[in-house]
Amino acid sequence: MTAVSLLRRVTAPKKALAGVTVAAAACGTLIAAAPAQAAAPASSAQATAKKMIGNAAEYQCFDRIVQHESSWNVTATNASSGAYGLVQALPASKMASAGSDWRTNPATQIKWGVDYMKDRYGSACDAWTFWQSHGWY
Repeated sequence: MTAVSLLRRVTAPKKALAGVTVAAAACGTLIAAAPAQAAAPASSAQATAKKMIGNAAEYQCFDRIVQHESSWNVTATNASSGAYGLVQALPASKMASAGSDWRTNPATQIKWGVDYMKDRYGSACDAWTFWQSHGWY
Protein backbone atom coordinates (compact mmCIF):
# COMPACT_ATOMS: atom_id res chain seq x y z
CA MET A 1 0.00 0.00 0.00
CA THR A 2 1.42 3.41 -0.90
CA ALA A 3 1.52 6.30 1.53
CA VAL A 4 -1.03 8.17 -0.55
CA SER A 5 -3.53 5.31 -0.58
CA LEU A 6 -3.05 4.87 3.16
CA LEU A 7 -3.85 8.52 3.75
CA ARG A 8 -6.95 8.33 1.54
CA ARG A 9 -8.33 5.48 3.61
CA VAL A 10 -7.98 7.36 6.89
CA THR A 11 -10.92 9.65 7.60
CA ALA A 12 -11.08 10.47 11.33
CA PRO A 13 -8.69 13.17 12.67
CA LYS A 14 -7.00 10.88 15.20
CA LYS A 15 -6.65 8.19 12.57
CA ALA A 16 -5.37 10.77 10.09
CA LEU A 17 -2.55 11.70 12.45
CA ALA A 18 -1.68 8.06 12.93
CA GLY A 19 -1.91 7.52 9.17
CA VAL A 20 0.39 10.45 8.46
CA THR A 21 2.86 9.12 11.01
CA VAL A 22 2.81 5.67 9.43
CA ALA A 23 3.08 7.15 5.95
CA ALA A 24 5.95 9.41 6.99
CA ALA A 25 7.76 6.51 8.59
CA ALA A 26 7.27 4.44 5.45
CA CYS A 27 8.64 7.26 3.31
CA GLY A 28 11.47 8.05 5.71
CA THR A 29 10.15 11.56 6.36
CA LEU A 30 10.58 13.34 9.68
CA ILE A 31 7.55 15.23 10.99
CA ALA A 32 7.87 17.72 13.85
CA ALA A 33 5.70 16.78 16.82
CA ALA A 34 4.37 20.27 17.58
CA PRO A 35 4.95 23.92 16.81
CA ALA A 36 7.60 25.68 18.89
CA GLN A 37 5.01 27.80 20.70
CA ALA A 38 2.46 25.11 21.46
CA ALA A 39 0.26 25.67 24.50
CA ALA A 40 1.57 24.31 27.78
CA PRO A 41 0.03 21.02 28.89
CA ALA A 42 -2.49 21.19 31.73
CA SER A 43 -0.13 19.59 34.23
CA SER A 44 2.44 22.32 33.56
CA ALA A 45 -0.15 25.07 33.98
CA GLN A 46 -1.38 23.45 37.19
CA ALA A 47 2.16 23.28 38.60
CA THR A 48 2.64 26.94 37.71
CA ALA A 49 -0.60 27.88 39.47
CA LYS A 50 0.38 25.93 42.60
CA LYS A 51 3.66 27.85 42.80
CA MET A 52 2.07 31.21 42.08
CA ILE A 53 -0.85 30.83 44.48
CA GLY A 54 1.07 29.18 47.31
CA ASN A 55 -1.87 28.57 49.63
CA ALA A 56 -3.15 25.00 49.14
CA ALA A 57 -6.81 25.81 49.88
CA GLU A 58 -6.80 28.81 47.52
CA TYR A 59 -5.13 26.71 44.82
CA GLN A 60 -7.79 24.01 45.22
CA CYS A 61 -10.57 26.59 44.72
CA PHE A 62 -8.77 28.11 41.73
CA ASP A 63 -8.27 24.63 40.29
CA ARG A 64 -11.98 23.83 40.57
CA ILE A 65 -12.96 26.99 38.72
CA VAL A 66 -10.38 26.49 35.97
CA GLN A 67 -11.31 22.82 35.61
CA HIS A 68 -14.95 23.79 35.01
CA GLU A 69 -14.20 26.81 32.83
CA SER A 70 -11.46 25.50 30.53
CA SER A 71 -10.20 22.09 31.68
CA TRP A 72 -6.81 23.82 32.02
CA ASN A 73 -6.71 24.57 28.30
CA VAL A 74 -4.81 27.86 27.94
CA THR A 75 -6.40 28.54 24.54
CA ALA A 76 -9.96 27.46 25.41
CA THR A 77 -12.47 29.71 23.65
CA ASN A 78 -16.20 29.95 24.24
CA ALA A 79 -17.66 30.06 20.75
CA SER A 80 -20.77 31.98 21.78
CA SER A 81 -19.32 34.59 24.15
CA GLY A 82 -15.66 34.83 23.14
CA ALA A 83 -14.49 34.15 26.69
CA TYR A 84 -10.91 32.91 26.52
CA GLY A 85 -8.17 31.09 28.37
CA LEU A 86 -7.84 29.21 31.61
CA VAL A 87 -10.17 31.52 33.50
CA GLN A 88 -12.43 32.40 30.53
CA ALA A 89 -11.83 36.16 30.63
CA LEU A 90 -14.47 38.25 28.86
CA PRO A 91 -13.44 40.13 26.91
CA ALA A 92 -10.31 38.08 26.52
CA SER A 93 -8.14 41.15 25.94
CA LYS A 94 -8.58 42.15 29.60
CA MET A 95 -5.77 39.70 30.35
CA ALA A 96 -3.35 41.96 28.47
CA SER A 97 -3.12 43.98 31.70
CA ALA A 98 -1.14 41.05 33.15
CA GLY A 99 1.19 40.67 30.16
CA SER A 100 1.41 40.91 26.39
CA ASP A 101 1.72 37.11 26.13
CA TRP A 102 -1.74 36.55 27.62
CA ARG A 103 -2.95 34.47 24.65
CA THR A 104 -0.54 31.58 25.26
CA ASN A 105 1.19 31.99 28.62
CA PRO A 106 -0.55 30.17 31.46
CA ALA A 107 1.38 32.18 34.09
CA THR A 108 0.02 35.44 32.68
CA GLN A 109 -3.51 34.05 32.63
CA ILE A 110 -3.16 32.68 36.16
CA LYS A 111 -1.86 36.02 37.46
CA TRP A 112 -4.75 37.86 35.84
CA GLY A 113 -7.29 35.29 37.06
CA VAL A 114 -6.09 35.31 40.66
CA ASP A 115 -6.07 39.12 40.71
CA TYR A 116 -9.57 39.20 39.20
CA MET A 117 -10.90 36.73 41.77
CA LYS A 118 -9.35 38.72 44.63
CA ASP A 119 -10.65 42.06 43.33
CA ARG A 120 -14.16 40.87 42.52
CA TYR A 121 -14.82 38.19 45.18
CA GLY A 122 -12.12 38.55 47.83
CA SER A 123 -10.33 35.28 47.06
CA ALA A 124 -10.34 32.26 44.78
CA CYS A 125 -12.39 30.37 47.37
CA ASP A 126 -14.99 33.13 47.50
CA ALA A 127 -15.09 33.02 43.69
CA TRP A 128 -15.59 29.25 43.85
CA THR A 129 -18.45 29.66 46.35
CA PHE A 130 -20.10 32.10 43.94
CA TRP A 131 -19.46 29.73 41.02
CA GLN A 132 -21.17 26.88 42.86
CA SER A 133 -24.29 28.98 43.38
CA HIS A 134 -24.45 30.47 39.88
CA GLY A 135 -22.55 28.15 37.54
CA TRP A 136 -20.29 31.05 36.52
CA TYR A 137 -18.17 33.64 38.25
